[in-house]
Amino acid sequence: QVQLVESGGGLVQAGGSLRLSCAASGFFGLYTMGWFRQAPGKEREFVAAIALSDITFYADSVKGRATISRDNAKSTVYLQMNSLKPEDTAIYYCAAGSPSSIRIGVQSRGGYNYWGQGTQVTVSS
Repeated sequence: QVQLVESGGGLVQAGGSLRLSCAASGFFGLYTMGWFRQAPGKEREFVAAIALSDITFYADSVKGRATISRDNAKSTVYLQMNSLKPEDTAIYYCAAGSPSSIRIGVQSRGGYNYWGQGTQVTVSS
């Protein structure tokens, strides 16, 4: 069982930065960790993921502006977002995928077994 708690969201002006954190309990070190986001009226979409090998994956919409990292000693995954845009406004969710589940694909919601409650990010223009 893995429990995930996100933090670090808030209101920021366009062009600003935020660092989201996701604290995990359970078998953190065995899971691929991902960030997804969901804007009002839209489906939850992939943002970034980091595998056990520290290989990272990014959605095209955030590539070059986002950095995902993990600290296995602290059981925490981070998402640094820079040059934020109003279209980045969404609830951001942390997710953990087991080695078997993540075979579906790191960008697929179905690849993740556990989800956090989300943290709101609002970017004003």
